[in-house]
Amino acid sequence: MKTVLGYLRPHAPRVAVGVTVKFTAAVLELLLPLLLAHIIDDCVPLRDISAIRRAGGLMLLMAFGAAFCNITANRMAAWVSMDMTRQLRRDLYRRTLFLSQAQIDRFSASSLVSRLTNDTYHVHQMFDKIQRGGIRAPMLVLGGLVLTFFRAPPLALVQLAVCSATFFTIWMVTRQGIPRYTRAQEAVDTIVRVIRENASGVRVVKALTCQGRERDRFAAASQSARQAEEAAGQIMAAANPLSDFLLNLGLVLVVLAGALLVDRGRMASGQIVAFLSYFTLIQTATLGLAKLFVKFSKGVASARRIEEVLLIPEDQLAQLSRPEDAGGPELGMENVSFSYLGVEKDLDGAGFSLNKGEMLGILGPTGAGKTTLVSLLLRLYDAEAGVVWVSGQNVSTLSREMLRGRFGAVFQNEALLNDSVYENISFLRNIPREDVISAAKTAQAWDFIEALPEGLDTRLDIRGANLSGGQRQRLLIARALAAHPGILILDSADSALDYRTAAALHTAIRRDCPHVTLAVISERVASLRESDRILVLEDGVITAQGSHSQLLKTCRRYQRMAELQMGGLE
Repeated sequence: MKTVLGYLRPHAPRVAVGVTVKFTAAVLELLLPLLLAHIIDDCVPLRDISAIRRAGGLMLLMAFGAAFCNITANRMAAWVSMDMTRQLRRDLYRRTLFLSQAQIDRFSASSLVSRLTNDTYHVHQMFDKIQRGGIRAPMLVLGGLVLTFFRAPPLALVQLAVCSATFFTIWMVTRQGIPRYTRAQEAVDTIVRVIRENASGVRVVKALTCQGRERDRFAAASQSARQAEEAAGQIMAAANPLSDFLLNLGLVLVVLAGALLVDRGRMASGQIVAFLSYFTLIQTATLGLAKLFVKFSKGVASARRIEEVLLIPEDQLAQLSRPEDAGGPELGMENVSFSYLGVEKDLDGAGFSLNKGEMLGILGPTGAGKTTLVSLLLRLYDAEAGVVWVSGQNVSTLSREMLRGRFGAVFQNEALLNDSVYENISFLRNIPREDVISAAKTAQAWDFIEALPEGLDTRLDIRGANLSGGQRQRLLIARALAAHPGILILDSADSALDYRTAAALHTAIRRDCPHVTLAVISERVASLRESDRILVLEDGVITAQGSHSQLLKTCRRYQRMAELQMGGLE
């Protein structure tokens, strides 16, 4: 909580002014019933019209003053809360960007999104409500009780009892209701997940005629959400009726007790009116405090979730360079092992070496460890054992920014922006248009880009829906090439391309980027045959490595794949 509270420190002067203004408004509101009692008990019996006018005019001024002060303070509170939340969300987003892949996996992407949206909203609501009601409500309750105690202790005790009962009742109801609403929100999250899955996989659902199964799945999620919301609603439905009942009960008790005191000559009739006004103020403020308690509880819980991300320690700090770190291969590994779950090795004892400007091919079945190997090169994860070399240095000695600045990468299922073709290739890096065009030509994308209605300025649909799969892949390759990387990684980047286009792509990359070190993951032997070194992976182990011609002689698995895909050994 301390970290989140720190975002209020730059706004301390404005908060102090807002508190002062709220305090002034509360004082003015507390004085109004006293003036009203004065008019009824002192001015009206004497028929002193001028005194009534003066007191009435003063009441109007105080009412307008209280309203003005409340509006001003509320606007200041809203500005402070919004600015604080904007800064908090900005820092949280930046921190999220620099989390390691292992840390992202630990939190989960959906949880991080929730912290950036729902949790920051709850924190915003907490600070906004505290500034609005954190001063006014206690002032009205305490001030009203103190003033009434001096004038009529019995009535003040009635008010205190009713207010205490109201606060306790609301607190008990909300204490039971909030966990139920949390479960209801989780059920709604399930509905959203089902909808997103159906929307993204609609073609598969239709192709496999699974509409009925998906409809039933959605109905089950909806039923669970309805039941959770009903459970929460049954508890929270009692809050307002109970508070209204206690308010009405309190009014009746105040009137009865006040009438008894008037009958005995211990209180004037105007004092009863004042007490009723104070009772309404105190009861309303008490309800406000109860609601503030709910907002505070949610805000504190959300602040703790946010702090988990903000305060998580860096787990991929760059070590101090050692002399032996220099002089390593452009790309390489020495006895590298890694496991995602710490149970079974996803990569075990991997080792290879590649010089600058050479091409590395990575071949293997699904789950063999191909993407894991590339992730370790990019230091998305840290190896559990062994050394990973990039540009002649141990990756553990390089900052992630310095390391990844040397790479251009195309992964599977990368997203395209709902923006122009140019911005999708430049990717918000302000790359000159001539470099974008050059990258598009190398990626075999320029021909179809030119044919688009507005060329580079053509706006793409969400996720590039107005392009074919092959066109999307070529745009992604152009994006990776546009910044002139020293090392280019293509993870199944030609899977949607025909053999002729794929061959032309690889030829163009080797021709236009002769000094770029290339690492290609592919299921196609034809895409890897020009590689200087090909790694054959099975179950996280490099079972064979060498050139295309060497593997045709030494690796039976590679031979079978070449025979199946190319119709014979070449």
